[in-house]
Amino acid sequence: MRPRTRAVSTIFLSLALAGSLAPAASAAPAAPDALARPVSGTAPALSAARVLPVPGTVNARDLGGYLAYDGRATRWGALYRSESLARIPADGTAALARLGLGSVIDLRTAPEIQADGTDRLPSGVTPVADAVDDTGLYAFIGQAVASKDPVYQQSILGDGRAQARMIALYRGFVTDPANRTALGTAVRAVADSSKPVLFHCSAGKDRTGVLADTILRAVGVAASTSEQDYLLSNQLRAASDKALRDQLKAAGYMQNPDLLIPLQQVSGDYLAAFRAQAVQDYGSFGGFLTKGLGLDAGTLLKLRIRLVG
Repeated sequence: MRPRTRAVSTIFLSLALAGSLAPAASAAPAAPDALARPVSGTAPALSAARVLPVPGTVNARDLGGYLAYDGRATRWGALYRSESLARIPADGTAALARLGLGSVIDLRTAPEIQADGTDRLPSGVTPVADAVDDTGLYAFIGQAVASKDPVYQQSILGDGRAQARMIALYRGFVTDPANRTALGTAVRAVADSSKPVLFHCSAGKDRTGVLADTILRAVGVAASTSEQDYLLSNQLRAASDKALRDQLKAAGYMQNPDLLIPLQQVSGDYLAAFRAQAVQDYGSFGGFLTKGLGLDAGTLLKLRIRLVG
């Protein structure tokens, strides 16, 4: 059985990954024994300095403190990543104000923004719309959940199908020209900014993850270190993601909500697909930066000066 109305699907468009059915979000990471293991790869230990105390978020963090090839580290307080800021409370907006942000780059698509709302930003912070296509992932999850049909859900999510969809999504970040344009635009915005910048998508893990990976590697952070930052989303989102699955089951929407785990979590395999596609299409990571994203040497130098102390 499939959803009968667009309205039903739209409701779940904004719920499935953002965790809106879960209890109120906390900026603190989950206790170590409650952390879900990454799908693959190893994530580093979290530090209090990395996780941003922004009420209404669970996956907001600072990209400072990562060593580059010359032994210098990325600057604290210069670049941040998070999930959507559309539903944060007033004290969350106040916490953002204390970061001194100049701009917030929103990687969500128009349908996502329509369903979830615009960001709640402090006065004086410039919103930057820079959509990266999620290949209809939110709508797809909404369709699956709203069907309430375990056979249908198994048929589209089970037996590796959810993972395959995520691999295709990550390859599309490279192969879709509009996505490359958007990622290049975001990198240039960070390089050109004189104030701290925050960027996000909806859950703050996939589009946000590949942009963070691209920027960190572009300024000389090792690929393995950048992957560790990417995998932190699993730890930070573990409690809210599980709460959403539990509530979907309790409400009768899914008999087996664990089918959603490959869509909720990040994976080293997903990131590897993005990186491999970039090398396949452009010969190297450097080629992806210059030929794929259209970044010139001057922009890359500005990015390095901007972010590495």
